[in-house]
Amino acid sequence: MAGSYFPTWRLRASTADGQGQVIAADERLPWPQTFAMGVQHVVAMFGSTVLAPLLMGFDPNLAIFMSGIGTLLFFVLVGGRVPSYLGSSFSFIGLVIAVSAYGGHGLNPNLGVALGGIIACGVVYALIGFLVMAIGTRWIETLMPPVVTGAVVAVIGLNLAPIAVKGVSGNNFDAWMALGTVLCVGGVAVFARGMLQRLLILVGLMLAYVIYAVLTNGAGLGKPIDFAIVANAAWFGIPHFSAPVFKADAMALLAPIAIILVAENLGHIKAVAAMTGQNLDKYMGRAFVGDGLATIVSGSVGGTGVTTYAENIGVMAVTKIYSTLVFVVAACLAIVLGFSPKFGAVIQTIPGAVLGGVSIVVFGLIAVSGARIWVENKVDFSDNRNLIVAAVTLVLGAGDFTLKLGQFSLGGIGTATFGAIILHALLSRKKA
Repeated sequence: MAGSYFPTWRLRASTADGQGQVIAADERLPWPQTFAMGVQHVVAMFGSTVLAPLLMGFDPNLAIFMSGIGTLLFFVLVGGRVPSYLGSSFSFIGLVIAVSAYGGHGLNPNLGVALGGIIACGVVYALIGFLVMAIGTRWIETLMPPVVTGAVVAVIGLNLAPIAVKGVSGNNFDAWMALGTVLCVGGVAVFARGMLQRLLILVGLMLAYVIYAVLTNGAGLGKPIDFAIVANAAWFGIPHFSAPVFKADAMALLAPIAIILVAENLGHIKAVAAMTGQNLDKYMGRAFVGDGLATIVSGSVGGTGVTTYAENIGVMAVTKIYSTLVFVVAACLAIVLGFSPKFGAVIQTIPGAVLGGVSIVVFGLIAVSGARIWVENKVDFSDNRNLIVAAVTLVLGAGDFTLKLGQFSLGGIGTATFGAIILHALLSRKKA
């Protein structure tokens, strides 16, 4: 019904070849295909959702679990109208390491202090969402027009790129295998048809995994896959929960990350709106609140701060399937998997070269999503103001330009975000 809070999700059967078919947010595929797409979105988010907590000393299984909880909370807040998956945010990594003095190995001994700061960030984020719900998005769009949001989204992918590249450059075999993985994903994307093509990330990863196993376990060319850890892992286990500790200095350092998340989420929703051809501005405030509450809930039990994932937006861009029910399936799968050490062990067997190759593709899709915002919004780069804002933002973020003010440290993504906002505001004071 037109006035209902949730859509009715009309059934759309997949065409024979699947080419060019668009499944809208309020439509759905048959359940087997919906489940398959949910699995692909879990695969798409998995690398980053696990990598971020590992870098900060959080429990990866708990991060997976809370990503599912956060996604369901977001789904309810936006009434099932905005297709998005919420996963671990990389924007927190630098400051979490700073406030917790994390050494880089094992669980973070000062995790509680970081969690208090993450909750503070979530509160600020949610308050911004309520403000947007009350007065609209015009003030945010003035501060962060398409040239800014596109640059910020692109910077996320470019800033993450070194993580993927460095992870596969340890030896020559891994480097070539990563490129082989890229070819596997690209080959599925271009030459496969129907649902096989739409599952390009999952199918490409599995194909590369098999090739790696044949070359290493079979031919002895590289480090073989150790399947013993899967056999020894339990099927069910409770994630490691932790309680937050509220310290004013840590909360003050992490709370401003909310501005980065707002810009990131704004860019993501604008990208989804451009792809679906629907105006999602009326859900923007609710999306911010949902993301903020999800961050609060995650931080309250030991999880990472979360954000809408450009990785999954990249999957939607390729598959043209925007059904929000796909993300409900993905969230439920993540919740189940979060309680399974066996699943964690299976993921641990994925070679770094294969995961790195997939990351190269996915992070590249993030960067291209930012460029797509520019294209869809017809950003005029003959205007020197737009040219300078985009150019400076991209280099600050890609180069991980860091600013320190006393104990406050602003990493490349933060510097690029605030720099883009401030630079655009300053250059807009004088118009041609």
